[in-house]
Amino acid sequence: MTSVFDRDDIQFLVVVNHEGQYSIWPDYKAIPNGWCAVGKSGLKKDCLACIDEVWTDMRPLSLRQKMAEAAVQ
Repeated sequence: MTSVFDRDDIQFLVVVNHEGQYSIWPDYKAIPNGWCAVGKSGLKKDCLACIDEVWTDMRPLSLRQKMAEAAVQ
């Protein structure tokens, strides 16, 4: 069965959650709770290119914060 995420011909949104993790979401579907649009939309390849550019640290935000706190101590 083909998923909407396998399609290259529909519009997606770039979304981010509270942990700073990025994903794409079909623009015709309601964004799931816990995620919000970051303002970029387009074809899947363009949205994924945007994510590659802005999401340079894959660690969740909470982990980055804890590691920063530990480094200060």
